[in-house]
Amino acid sequence: MLHFILADLRRLWAGSIVIIALVALATALGVTVTLQERALRLGSARAADKFDVIVGAPGSETQLLLSTVFLQPAALPLLRGSVLADLTKDPRVVWAAPVGFGDSFSGYPIIGTTSTLVQNTSSGLSDGRLFTSETEAVIGSAVDLPTETIIKPMHGTADTGGHAHTELAYTVVGKLAPTGTPWDRAIFVPISAVWHIHGMRKARDHAGHDHDAQGQGGDDKDGHDDHAHDNDGHDREEGGTPATTAGLNENFDNRTPGIPAVLIKPKSIADAYRLRQDYRGETSLAVFPGEVLTRLYATLGDAKIVLTAVAIGAQALVAASLVLVTILHLSQRRRQIGALRALGAPRLSVSLIVWLEPFLLILVGIAFGFVLGYSAALTIAKVVTQGSGVRLPVEFARGDFWSAFLLVIFAALLALIPAVLAYRQSPAAALRA
Repeated sequence: MLHFILADLRRLWAGSIVIIALVALATALGVTVTLQERALRLGSARAADKFDVIVGAPGSETQLLLSTVFLQPAALPLLRGSVLADLTKDPRVVWAAPVGFGDSFSGYPIIGTTSTLVQNTSSGLSDGRLFTSETEAVIGSAVDLPTETIIKPMHGTADTGGHAHTELAYTVVGKLAPTGTPWDRAIFVPISAVWHIHGMRKARDHAGHDHDAQGQGGDDKDGHDDHAHDNDGHDREEGGTPATTAGLNENFDNRTPGIPAVLIKPKSIADAYRLRQDYRGETSLAVFPGEVLTRLYATLGDAKIVLTAVAIGAQALVAASLVLVTILHLSQRRRQIGALRALGAPRLSVSLIVWLEPFLLILVGIAFGFVLGYSAALTIAKVVTQGSGVRLPVEFARGDFWSAFLLVIFAALLALIPAVLAYRQSPAAALRA
């Protein structure tokens, strides 16, 4: 029986390949949508996992998350520096660190922050050391720069018409281990250097002597409407060059300039909820990244429903086409089937042959479809990771194997249609056809 089926498939090899290809493409579409949606959820959740609470100025919660966790460029309003000073002294906080955006180098975003944040959100250094002065930088694992590279920051990006800063250059002194987050593509510098290069504060002597912070850039940014990315007209400091003495003063007070956001590590879950409640008001906005992501997942889920409906529609069209093709093929083989019955072949055996041929073709198509869908999801994940830094884990779940099982059952039922027609066919009528 098997030899007969294989011989028949070899004789009709072109049609067999077309059927396998149609089934494979329809299956791959559904597999790719499922795997990619799951990868986006897992990858984004893992990227935000180390950030418990984010505090920024009042505005969009989603944009605050996208800019701080996923480093998507946007014009965030500045949070008052006094909020950062209060958070660093809050007994409910393990650590609080500012993040400042706006500059870039060779397409990599430059993030102004503190050594505390770098140490607590990374997996350690793979090379070199942390920055200890305003002229030093630490790079993420995906930044393709060697240590000792001189970085000349650009305000904005070259694509958006940014301009280069001439006041300060950074030297790469260390490289972080991979984290699988967008921060792997970032360049980290002291937040004080970002303030100085943008004229937001008088230069400080980090050996321990503070200059008078009054005058231009020294006051807190209460009521300041400027944005972190729109300071194209910022004033320069007197002398044009910030202090570059070794040793950083990462203590903050009420004279601290404005920042786009503050990342917080609370001591407990209860403290996290209290902090979010205390810092949600007219002057600040505290968010849980997980909650914001949940709302984004809801939107993503709606998109998945649409794409899944498209995939199911494509599979239904392929199934209908297969039934039509199989029935036409069966009508062309009526005399052959009648001859087999006339020669003594049992009715059940003939029906089994007719059932097995389309079932095997569909089964092979489903197998190829899963391989093709997995490969497509891996390719998409690789492109997204290269562009955003978010590592997307493409992996099958138990539910996917149930889906494959249901597809096999559906294929078996689909192949029954021509088999039942062959079973009911009279040998005499078939030979007269």
